[in-house]
Amino acid sequence: MSYQWFIVARALHVLAIVVWIGGIAAITTVMFPAMRRLESNEQKVWLFQQIESRFRPQARMAWLIVGLSGLYMVGSLNAWARFTEVRYWWIDAMVALWVIFGLLLFVIEPLVVGPRLERRLKAETAGALARIQAMHWILLVLSLLVIAAAVAGTHGWF
Repeated sequence: MSYQWFIVARALHVLAIVVWIGGIAAITTVMFPAMRRLESNEQKVWLFQQIESRFRPQARMAWLIVGLSGLYMVGSLNAWARFTEVRYWWIDAMVALWVIFGLLLFVIEPLVVGPRLERRLKAETAGALARIQAMHWILLVLSLLVIAAAVAGTHGWF
């Protein structure tokens, strides 16, 4: 293993997480509150669709970089056994969060939620946006908890 490449992988890993989860944080804590102040449902739906459609490709790319760099780091360290050790539970939490977001970004949203979301946003804008915002809050809090656990675990706290 080249230590320099490991450093590059870790830097890419962290940067991609900043883009990915930072985007979730911005959408959750900035966009949704701003949308509530808009007058019409059409404006709210337009803003939501504009921001989400621009962020989705970024989130997908960041998700991919996180996965590839994480795989490289685990492989470089030959740390596969850590997935079976209780004290490294935070590694399993990172992978679980990554899988959840992968399913959301590549399967659930485009194939299940997306087609129905258009109709719901038009029929019951406030309720649909409230449910989406609640899901974003759950994902953001879960993500922040996993990040905190991973940083603490990486530094031997657990």
